[in-house]
Amino acid sequence: MNELMQSWPLSPDATTAGLAVLGVVLVVLLAVLLRGRAKSAEAPRQPETEPTEIEIDAGAEPAEVEEDETEEPPLPEPAAPAPPPLSAAARLRGALAKSRETLRQRLADVFGGNRELDAILESLEEALLIADVGVKTTSKILKTVRERCAGEKQPAESKVRDALQAAIEDVLGSGGPKTRTSKPWVVLVCGVNGVGKTTSIGKLAAHFRAAGDEVLLVAADTFRAAAIDQLGIWAERVGADLVRHQSGADPGAVAFDGMKAAVARGTDLVLVDTAGRLHTRENLMDEIRKVSRVIGKGLPGAPHEVWLVLDATTGQNALHQAKVFGDTLGLTGIVLTKLDGTAKGGAALAVREELGVPILFIGVGEGIDDLRPFSNVDYARALLGDESEIARAN
Repeated sequence: MNELMQSWPLSPDATTAGLAVLGVVLVVLLAVLLRGRAKSAEAPRQPETEPTEIEIDAGAEPAEVEEDETEEPPLPEPAAPAPPPLSAAARLRGALAKSRETLRQRLADVFGGNRELDAILESLEEALLIADVGVKTTSKILKTVRERCAGEKQPAESKVRDALQAAIEDVLGSGGPKTRTSKPWVVLVCGVNGVGKTTSIGKLAAHFRAAGDEVLLVAADTFRAAAIDQLGIWAERVGADLVRHQSGADPGAVAFDGMKAAVARGTDLVLVDTAGRLHTRENLMDEIRKVSRVIGKGLPGAPHEVWLVLDATTGQNALHQAKVFGDTLGLTGIVLTKLDGTAKGGAALAVREELGVPILFIGVGEGIDDLRPFSNVDYARALLGDESEIARAN
C-alpha cells in the first residue's frame, strides 16, 4: 500500500480532497433519482381502455352518402365592352336635341303639303322666333331663303331645307380665336354669375394644354374663395400654372402679378378669371374695366382678347348681356355653355348676327372635353337635322 501511494502522481492530501468531492456528487445524484421516483409513484395511473369494437352486418346495404346539393355560384357575366366615344358632331347633335325637336315640330307644319313659298316663309318665321333666333336675325334668314327659292311657286321641301341650312351657316359665320402675334397671349374671360365661367376656363385650359400650349391661369375672381380653390383644382388637373392671392384681395393686383409671372415663365397662353357680375351694375362693370387696364400695365398690349361666357338657357337675355359687356370691354369672342339643357339654341344665331362677335366654343356636356371649338356647318346641321330624321320622327 505504501508502495502504491508512493507511485500515485498526486499528494495524499489532494487525493483525499478529490475523493471527498466525488462522494458529494454521488450523494446529490442519488437524491435526485430517488425524488423523481417518488413523484412518479404519486401520479394517478390512467386506466387502460379496451378498443371499441364495431359490429358490421354483412347483409346490410351500405348507407348512402348524401351528396352536397349546394349549387355552385354562377360565373359572373363578362362586362359589356365600353361604347366607342361619340364624335364631336354626335355630341353636338345630342346637345341640340331639345332645340331641334322644337324646330322639327314647327317645320313639320312648314313643309306639310304643297304650300306656296309665301306660306312656307310665314310658318318658318314663327318657328325661328319661337327658337329665340330674334327678329333681326330671322328677317335675314328669311331673305336668304326667299332668294335661293326665287322662281318657284311651290318649292320642294329639300330645296327650302337646303336654303335654310345655308342661311343659318351664313349667319353664324366661320372663324375662331385670333391669330396670336405675341407671347404670352392674354385672354380676359368675363360673364355674369352662374354661367359656368370658372369651369369653362378650366376646360379651355385643358383644350389648349392638349394642343401643346403652356397655360397660366390667373385667379382674379377674389370675391369667391371657392372660385380660387376651383381654379386651383383645374390647374392641377390639366397641368397648368396658377397665380392666386387670398380671398378678398385686389383683383387688379392678382392680374398684374399674373402678367409678370407669364413673362418670366415664358407662358404661351394666359386665361384670366374674373368675378361674375351683373351687367346691370355699373360699379361692377367699372371694376372689370380697371382689371383690364391693370393687365395692360403689366403687359403692354394685353389683354389681346376678351371672351364672354354666355348661358344658352337664358335665350334672348344672353343677347342683352353680350351688348353691355361688349360696350364695356370690346368683346372678341363668345363661349356658349349649357346647350345640352335648353330648347333655345337659336339664341346663338342672334348673338352672332347682332353683335358681330364670333362664337368660339360651345358647351355640349359636363365632361372635360365637352367644350368644343365651334363650327357653323356642324351647328346648322345639328339644329335642323336631316330629312331622313324628320321623316322618321313623323
